[in-house]
Amino acid sequence: MDSLLAFIDFPTWKLFSLLLISFFVGLLGGFVGLALGTIRLPLLLIFGIPPSTAAGTNIIISASSSLSGMVRHFREGRIDFNIALIMGLPSVFSAFIGGFFSNYLNSDILILFIGSFVIWQGVEFILISKNKVFQKNKIFNSRSHKNSFIRNLSQAITGTGIGLLGGLVGLILGSIRLPALIRLFRIEPRIAAGTNTIIGFCMGLVGGLGHSINGRVEYELVLIMGFAAMLGSNQGARLTGKVNLNLLLAFMGGILFITGIVMFFRGLINIF
Repeated sequence: MDSLLAFIDFPTWKLFSLLLISFFVGLLGGFVGLALGTIRLPLLLIFGIPPSTAAGTNIIISASSSLSGMVRHFREGRIDFNIALIMGLPSVFSAFIGGFFSNYLNSDILILFIGSFVIWQGVEFILISKNKVFQKNKIFNSRSHKNSFIRNLSQAITGTGIGLLGGLVGLILGSIRLPALIRLFRIEPRIAAGTNTIIGFCMGLVGGLGHSINGRVEYELVLIMGFAAMLGSNQGARLTGKVNLNLLLAFMGGILFITGIVMFFRGLINIF
């Protein structure tokens, strides 16, 4: 009841602004296969949402956005379910473990270093997008790689590590998983984007349940922002298959760069 009363008193201009922000963040996220909760969370805090509630609300919105994008990517054949299973299951399990032990570690230092890594990956993607060899799909082709025990084990270990890290800092960390899929496992960027959404959805769903049980979710905001994010994500995912591969990589790089900057300064500000 208190949450509902607080929501009724929430200024209309703030709700409208958050709706627009959620739509455009969802649009960009669906396009490149990221939930972009890292960008949405600081905006929720700026608009006066308490940190603990903002985190729980944000992760459910991220799950909603990932679900909508995932459906579109699935319909257009851009999900590798083998990779989603091999990386996704360890990610979800290790994220739970990481969340359990998160109180014993300074997550701000981790976020700072993760942000630095994501910035570097963003710059690298932008540079890669200028290389015309990728335009012909000669390097990236997820269908051409035969499954092997070593490859599957590497994907499982990578998923475990990213999930553990995400649990420790309270983020889905699709911004690390996406570069890993493309750079480490040579997955074609469109397939990587689609596959990343289904893993992000699963992690967001589990994380959201944890926050919901503890009563740290503003459901009214989830309803409004989640709906806008789903619309945006679906439209963004539709664009994924329509653009030139180099342009997609450039967008991925730009969004990773911005995400990394936000994470870096978030960690830096909280440390000092």
